[in-house]
Amino acid sequence: MPIEGLSINLATVREQFDLAQAVDACMAQGIHAIAPWRDQVAHIGLAEAARIVESNALRVTGLCRGGMFPACDPARREAAIEDNRRAVDEAAALHADCLVLVVGGLPEGSHDIRAAREMVAEGIAKLLPYAKANGVPLAIEPLHPMYAADRACVNTLEQALDICELLGDGIGVAVDVYHTWWDPMLEQQIARAGAAGRILAHHICDWLVPTRDLLFDRGMMGDGVIDLRGIRAAIEAAGYRGPQEVEIFSSQNWWKRPGDEVLSICVERFNTVC
Repeated sequence: MPIEGLSINLATVREQFDLAQAVDACMAQGIHAIAPWRDQVAHIGLAEAARIVESNALRVTGLCRGGMFPACDPARREAAIEDNRRAVDEAAALHADCLVLVVGGLPEGSHDIRAAREMVAEGIAKLLPYAKANGVPLAIEPLHPMYAADRACVNTLEQALDICELLGDGIGVAVDVYHTWWDPMLEQQIARAGAAGRILAHHICDWLVPTRDLLFDRGMMGDGVIDLRGIRAAIEAAGYRGPQEVEIFSSQNWWKRPGDEVLSICVERFNTVC
């Protein structure tokens, strides 16, 4: 039977499976929702990826990722916009719920995070009309402040929502617990996002203590300190009814285990601790 409310971000099993293999493994576990990454789609080709999605009646809860807008010169910023337009095309072909934006950090040599955030807003503003014309909502994913310099200078849900309000319709947020669980304003900002209908995705994993690698040591749900049920309750109280999307980067643990085992544990933890 299909498992309602659970999606697997295919980064969780990227070392074990390609996209086609991951879909087969998910379907065997009753998981009918996925979120692929662009490199995984490119590996088998967009047309084949779209065929797999459609033939299995899969829900694509997001395509990862667009973004990376700041750059040190106009030509590079425009190149980023062009790449994001291609990402929109891919998301549209997969009928994805949203294109997830990891917005980018400081341009090389810069110390001006305010300017970087302005570049992010400007870049999304340029991309947004194309995304709306193609029916692809854009989801800003604020990342933990440890990534402010190199991956995302938008680090809180409040900052992401400020950009959304500036730009209007067609844009929202992806609430990833790994990046937002620590924020003392989280519940308030989740309510704000829900009131505006801007919660487009909900990503789950856990924060381990100790964390051995800040990028590649995410925990399986229930193995760390995040209040998963509390955040889920706040998100659902704000009106979000979409799936919880498991997204785990784990070079020292989960990527070394058999993929079927990882997916089975994802299902078990989703049912018991989320």
